[in-house]
Amino acid sequence: MRDRQDAFGHAFYDYHSGIRSCMVVEREDGYIDVGNIATYFARFRDWPAHIKRAMKYVHGRVLDIGCGAGRHSLYLQEKGFDVLGTDVSPLAAKVCRLRGLKKTKVLPATRIDVKLGVFGTILMLGNNFGLFANKKRLRWLLKRFYRITSGNATIIAESRNPYETSEPFHLQYHRFNRERGRMSGQIRLRVRYKRYAEPWYDYLMVSPSEMGILLRNTGWKIKRFIGRTKPLYTVIIEKKYAITY
Repeated sequence: MRDRQDAFGHAFYDYHSGIRSCMVVEREDGYIDVGNIATYFARFRDWPAHIKRAMKYVHGRVLDIGCGAGRHSLYLQEKGFDVLGTDVSPLAAKVCRLRGLKKTKVLPATRIDVKLGVFGTILMLGNNFGLFANKKRLRWLLKRFYRITSGNATIIAESRNPYETSEPFHLQYHRFNRERGRMSGQIRLRVRYKRYAEPWYDYLMVSPSEMGILLRNTGWKIKRFIGRTKPLYTVIIEKKYAITY
């Protein structure tokens, strides 16, 4: 990622440096929203209940994909876990190191492979189930995750149910997606901050029922949902022993 594209990273770095900052999330249809940077620096006591409850399922070596400013990685590191935080943003990784995270790597999810070693837990929190992007990439990434994880591995992910909304612009966008053969919650977006703008990318938001369908025959199965009746929810995904690639 070029520096001019690192909108997330610059927003994180400014916030860490004491500069008040916020970011704009822009969807391809022109819809915009404002993101709260402070959320990415929140301490455990301020986390949503569904994230707090998910922490009890962490075990073994931890890979935090899309670690952002490092709030989940730092908490687990303090608890004694061996944690590697990865992010596509160079400045986000720098902020994590400045905050005390021992192991970081600038790496997109699509380049995660066996060179990183073996993990017991993969984190995809902060709504980062979205990094699967689409059905095809989800199956491809889960295949890679299968190969870099232990036999009893767990994926802990957070997603947003796109159908838990009455916003007309969102409902219109869902229809637009279905008309062109995409999932309703397969959004195309970018983050902007000051004069920095990320490249456009796909981000996948799914309902719990859709997630169950997507995981069929992938080598992974859903153990349980936490907060499944809320717009934002967490899922605990277990490795299936019977599937080999």
